[in-house]
Amino acid sequence: MNLQSKHKVETAFSMSSMTDIIFLLLIFFMLTASFVTPSGLPVNLPSSESSTIVMQRVSITITHDLRYFVNDERTNIRRLPDDLKAALRGQEGVVVLHVDQSVPTEHLIRVAGIATSLNARVSVATRPAE
Repeated sequence: MNLQSKHKVETAFSMSSMTDIIFLLLIFFMLTASFVTPSGLPVNLPSSESSTIVMQRVSITITHDLRYFVNDERTNIRRLPDDLKAALRGQEGVVVLHVDQSVPTEHLIRVAGIATSLNARVSVATRPAE
């Protein structure tokens, strides 16, 4: 007389489904995280009540002593249109202006005009008001 059960219970635990779930969560958080590329140049940004985060493609920095940088590479105002055109690569993009608060407005307007003439959207970087 055989009293053993025909259905065996498997006691092994498979981790493959758990690793799939963790991998999918990792991809989800990587894709939904906000990508902000901070400017590496020391600029004292003006403050603003509403500071929104914009996905930047090209960064233009104007320091307090009127030095111009396109994506952290130094340029001057005469070469700025060509350097900006090369950075945009002929595509429509977002240009974020990192302008020191002591820089006169005419320099900001000149650079914004150059960027809009190249079909780029212009955004001015600010720090949140305290």
